[in-house]
Amino acid sequence: MKKTIKDMRPVYVVGIGLHKYQYMSETTFVTLGLTAVREALADAGIAYPDVESAYTGTALIGMAVSRPILRHLGASGIPMAQVENASASGSTAFRHACLDVASGISDVALALGVDKPAPLAAAASKANIRDLVGARVVPFTHFALLANEYMNRYGVKAEQVAAVAVKNNRNGARNPYAQRQKAVTLEEVMAGSPISGSLTKLQCCPVGEGAAAVIVASEDGIAKLGIDRKRAVKVIASVTRTERVYRGAKNFDAELTRETVAQAYEEAAVGPKDLNLIELHDAFTIEELLYVEAMGLCGEGEGAAMIGSGATDIGGKCAISASGGLLAMGHPIGPTGAGQIAEITRQLRGEAGARQQPNARLGLAHMVGIGAVCVVHILQKGA
Repeated sequence: MKKTIKDMRPVYVVGIGLHKYQYMSETTFVTLGLTAVREALADAGIAYPDVESAYTGTALIGMAVSRPILRHLGASGIPMAQVENASASGSTAFRHACLDVASGISDVALALGVDKPAPLAAAASKANIRDLVGARVVPFTHFALLANEYMNRYGVKAEQVAAVAVKNNRNGARNPYAQRQKAVTLEEVMAGSPISGSLTKLQCCPVGEGAAAVIVASEDGIAKLGIDRKRAVKVIASVTRTERVYRGAKNFDAELTRETVAQAYEEAAVGPKDLNLIELHDAFTIEELLYVEAMGLCGEGEGAAMIGSGATDIGGKCAISASGGLLAMGHPIGPTGAGQIAEITRQLRGEAGARQQPNARLGLAHMVGIGAVCVVHILQKGA
């Protein structure tokens, strides 16, 4: 019988840290990563020698990223591995750290995400298999086409799709780690530079640099190191899937999300109505509408109305992208998924300040990546 993370040892997030997401600078990836890890260690109240394994999610920097960063904290000889899974790299690093702890291999594990802007080099382009699409439809055009199809099918206006950017930039304005920290009006979003179709600049995520670190521990590790159990957040589901053939589907990312989230719900024994928070892959505004529907928060074609009602605002029924999401928090690739876990942890602890979702007890983190892969985690307040 296949095991899930709930069938093994309980896993808890005990430390989180970030380096602010920002546009490309002269800051080295070592400084980015160290800033996040040191903040996570301080947050957990432990020292680096207490960490027993480490995974670094990165997509753009190059080989062997972990050691040049972590050697500055000491040469403890722990196992390290680099994780590349496109946009889901940080999410996958977090999953591996959780599995180390759940299986008993480690009592304390580190998941780090770090990246700096660099040319994308997807392996598929080197597979010697002809792609009928090729470079003709870049990501923003792909999602502009999906937005156009969605609006035509459900009678949704471009302004309703753009409202996602208004909400998420409003949230990002309250987040000191966000790349975009300015609230914007719907008029400003609509009047922005056109990127493709109805998508304007503010409806597309910025890709910059940054880092996010998460420390997870077992109950034994928490007791041994004297970690504050009141601030420990439990991981109750960890699921990753890759795409299948979805006949007749308009969007394979949405179908992959539907399957992955459903499996996570089953693993955690919860449903969409139980969620108080979601951090999702909103690289483009239309994605948020497609994914909230795929996650079962509303029916097909109802995402725009749901977001327009305020139900997904901070203080609403389920706050979506309280961090600002990829649209405002930013999408530095490697750190993005780990940063989502940090935001949900902060919210479940009640430490999110001006963007705090009241009475938050259950949060879901969702990332997709080219390939295509989807990684979903569900976290629960209280140890």
